[in-house]
Amino acid sequence: MTDVPRRAPSDVDTSVANVARMNDYFLGGKDNFAVDREAAEQLLAIAPELKDITEENRDFLGRAVRFLATQGIRQFIDIATGLPTQRNTHEVARSVAPDARVVYVDKDPVVLSHAQAILVDSPRTNVVEGDIMHPEALFSDCRVHQLIDFDEPMAVLIFGALHFIPHSDDPFKIVAWLRDAMPAGSYLAISHAVFDTRPDVVDPIEDIYRAVLSRPGASAARTREQVLPFFDGFELVDPGLVYIRQWRPDNLLSAQAPEKVWMVGGIGRKP
Repeated sequence: MTDVPRRAPSDVDTSVANVARMNDYFLGGKDNFAVDREAAEQLLAIAPELKDITEENRDFLGRAVRFLATQGIRQFIDIATGLPTQRNTHEVARSVAPDARVVYVDKDPVVLSHAQAILVDSPRTNVVEGDIMHPEALFSDCRVHQLIDFDEPMAVLIFGALHFIPHSDDPFKIVAWLRDAMPAGSYLAISHAVFDTRPDVVDPIEDIYRAVLSRPGASAARTREQVLPFFDGFELVDPGLVYIRQWRPDNLLSAQAPEKVWMVGGIGRKP
């Protein structure tokens, strides 16, 4: 990764904040614009821990991918991947399994442009334009690119995207479709912000994201118990759906005060 900001594609409106670029700002990246930084700072004024949550979510992704690779998974579909950064899915997977195949899926033109530029010389890796709201088309495109064998177990990764899908769009139905399309022995790995310990920040945070996503009135706030049904039909891997700091931490110190990072995560295996 270079420290020089990249120029936005011509079809990108840099006057409108973007979730992927806001997350890039939280992670200390440079692929963001003034409008993204302004929205991100508004969020940090409400909940300064959001920066830590974003960083911890990246750490959880790394632990999850390493675990999946040790379980024999050799193909990964990373949905709503966000802007490339350090410790990307293909890098982590190949640190365990050099033959791992990875497909990144996103609908954001900035994400697609940057990912394609970075991965142009990366074998067994592809970038697909797709929207989690349309899982059938997403999986169809993965078939077309022929990196994923749908007769063999795979891992579907959805990190930090489901909590932007409002209840009215029925994200559980989307995940259920993905589950039914995955072969036996496959895994689903997700992370999801929850507000069990911070109900006070729900409304102001959702107000900002509603404006960014142009979804007035739509709510996607959930508690841990409301996130658990995403794993219906899967066998949860130990330790289950927990605060991400608690999910197989690299050391016990990093798992302290797990509720301060109010995002849960888990991995489920399809029998």
